[in-house]
Amino acid sequence: MSKRSIFEEVDGERSDSPEVTPGLIDRDSGGARRAIRAWLMVLFALVVAMIVVGGLTRLTDSGLSITEWKPVTGAMPPLSEADWQAEFDKYQQIDQWRIENQWMQLDDFKSIYWWEWSHRQLGRVMGLIWALGFLGFLVARKIPTGWTGRLALPGLLGGVQGGIGWWMVASGVTKGEGMVSVASYRLAIHLGLAFVILGFIARYVLMLSREDRALMQARRAQEKKLFGLSTGLLHFAFLQVILGALVAGIDAGRSYTDWPLMGGQVIPQDAMMLEPMWRNFFESPGLAQFIHRVSGYLLMAFGVVVWLRGRTSAHPITQNAFHAVFASLLLQIVLGIVTVVYGAPWPAAILHQLMAVILWVLILRARFLSAYPITTSIKDI
Repeated sequence: MSKRSIFEEVDGERSDSPEVTPGLIDRDSGGARRAIRAWLMVLFALVVAMIVVGGLTRLTDSGLSITEWKPVTGAMPPLSEADWQAEFDKYQQIDQWRIENQWMQLDDFKSIYWWEWSHRQLGRVMGLIWALGFLGFLVARKIPTGWTGRLALPGLLGGVQGGIGWWMVASGVTKGEGMVSVASYRLAIHLGLAFVILGFIARYVLMLSREDRALMQARRAQEKKLFGLSTGLLHFAFLQVILGALVAGIDAGRSYTDWPLMGGQVIPQDAMMLEPMWRNFFESPGLAQFIHRVSGYLLMAFGVVVWLRGRTSAHPITQNAFHAVFASLLLQIVLGIVTVVYGAPWPAAILHQLMAVILWVLILRARFLSAYPITTSIKDI
């Protein structure tokens, strides 16, 4: 080491000073994080749109209007009157038309056809946007380290979702079996997977909104008890979504329109009217709605417990996240009651379903913040 002059500036730059090398975390957190986050947000919006349009398709009894699964060629709708008549002829062969919709003319059929076509078309658009984005980032080598599998997952689950969607529709495209709608349990699986896909995308967006270094530092301040409670709330809310799908699949929301009782009783008289007994949990309108109601009350009670814990968080942003969860849970309960009392009209029913999406995402965000809290200084409060 060379001797330095006593007159040399201590803070001056030295030509022989070692070059600062970034740490391992900084080197591995590269990639087009902002662009990927924007791409995921587009996919997020498309999944929400899919859930809403899917709900409207069910509420308008349009889901069985397309009787075939053509993932590629089905993207092109009928272009001539002959094409429309051919599609209508196929629909007239299934039980739904024979039992419920013989009054339909071609123009009536077109109105339900467009709902189902739009739902399937949104799925195709979402798959295309995922594929173009994923392959583009992959070829350009802009995917951050450790993110390739994560970004591939929504596309893979989307492909599975398409198959489940047809499996669901196929349960109602019957001839001579008396089926006039899709199987409720298949509808529940279809909707449940949509929420799972939405959950993964939402988590990835949250993770990409902060640098890896910030997340690793934040994890040291994780509120484990709150994280565990919010995880339980997340699972409970998902169960309620599944139960709601079972109710929707058999139009059980229109069976009993009084509240808080059902037909003047706590437990409806016809709750266990089917044989064998297990069928009642999937096909009995009274039992399905009763279970959904009771589960909603329990979810509300557990939500209060989680909120009381969340409001004591040491981090104001986390506190506000749990306030938002509690407010949305209250609103969802009110919407559920309104939907039942008015016989599940489509505006109330679809708003109830959309609110379930909002609640689900807000719980995800609150859970994420309990695991990776954002610290604030006193002057920021």
